[in-house]
Amino acid sequence: MTPTFRLHKVLTMKEKEKEKALSEYEEAVRRFEQAAEALYNLLKEKEKCEAERDEQLQTGLSIGAIRHMLQYIGNLQRAIDHYQLIVMQAREQMQRRQQRLTELNIEVKKYEKMRERVQQWIEQREKEVESRFLDELAVQRFARQGE
Repeated sequence: MTPTFRLHKVLTMKEKEKEKALSEYEEAVRRFEQAAEALYNLLKEKEKCEAERDEQLQTGLSIGAIRHMLQYIGNLQRAIDHYQLIVMQAREQMQRRQQRLTELNIEVKKYEKMRERVQQWIEQREKEVESRFLDELAVQRFARQGE
């Protein structure tokens, strides 16, 4: 009977934690990308509106249209500010999840290394036992030949 790795259950649990952390990290990345894309679209829209406003100011525009355009750009700026906050929070969460994933990955590697060392130790012991057995057989043969 060969000894088993005593910490197998712990290793399995750590691997499950790592898989869960990986899925949480991937979800955080997805949320960050969505927020960043929304922010990018708002910034692009604001830039387009400002260019359009500047062009219309050159050609002449009514005060009501100017007021409407400024109000729209102001609303865009508030949305941009809001999404900048969301993007920062999503980035922070993504970085925390990445750090947690890295820590769990290190822990799993430690347990895998311990399992590998135990396996090497078992193999070494088996070789030693086999070597002693073969030595004993050789001694017995030599003793029989001497009789």
